[in-house]
Amino acid sequence: MHTPIILDCDPGTDDALAIFLALASPELDVLAITVAGGNVGLEHTLPNALALTALAGSDVPVYGGADHPLLGAFVSETRVHGEDGLGGVVLPPGGKAQPEHAVDAIRRILRTSPEPVTLVGIGPATNLGLALTTEPALAANVREIVLMTGAWGEGNMTPAAEFNAISDPEALAIVLACGRPVVLATLETTAQALCTPAILAGWRALGAGQCLKAACDIQGTVPLNRRLAHAGAALHDPCAIAWIVDPCLFTTRDVSVVMDLGPGPSRGRTVIDRWGRTGAPANAKILETLDATGFFALLGERFSRLP
Repeated sequence: MHTPIILDCDPGTDDALAIFLALASPELDVLAITVAGGNVGLEHTLPNALALTALAGSDVPVYGGADHPLLGAFVSETRVHGEDGLGGVVLPPGGKAQPEHAVDAIRRILRTSPEPVTLVGIGPATNLGLALTTEPALAANVREIVLMTGAWGEGNMTPAAEFNAISDPEALAIVLACGRPVVLATLETTAQALCTPAILAGWRALGAGQCLKAACDIQGTVPLNRRLAHAGAALHDPCAIAWIVDPCLFTTRDVSVVMDLGPGPSRGRTVIDRWGRTGAPANAKILETLDATGFFALLGERFSRLP
């Protein structure tokens, strides 16, 4: 059985590896890749998505979308991803983006799909939020929404907030409130996906494919994470794809999640009630633990399948 998905992203180093994982996984039917500005501006993220898709030999259509959040100003994260989003790794240029706007494409696919579609968001939630708020009835054709976003503890962009969440907290609040099952891969989950130099060396030994090499080269540019004792770099976005491909890699917990939309220092916090202290009904599932050995084995095996 193939799970139909729309992959909404902002490539981005870890997005690049998530795109490769999705395109290499026969469990998934990638209907579209939709792109927003996020890790870097849309002028980089869209060509990156096109280049990555072409390198993988895929004809999945790619759509450009939002270049700024619903409210406030756009902020990139070039310290991690470099000015171009891929750490300076130069890929052959891809083809042209589809002329349709990403939000319109998401709505059209949901409107016409013969079966429910899983929405996967690994960047700011702007495209998904716009699609679901401008045509709310389309949520009925969403099977599940899987997001790499948020944290139940400390953020990585501010003390309170994770990068994707604070990049467009209003859009994320819309997605959380749409009434469909939501799964969150938070920073606590992705910290367990610690990609070390030894893991990269192991991947490089798997073959000489251009996508495997690109994945290793791109990840090799990511600074070792000081929050994780400089032992490696958290591979955030592929966790969302891995959940759909092999949910047995994770343990989960049903939780209530509320967005902090205020103007103060806690703006963008995902207030996650893991222990039912508020009594609020669960509106999401968080991925709590990860089988890291199995996760990295899956990624290496799938990257090796690509050209």
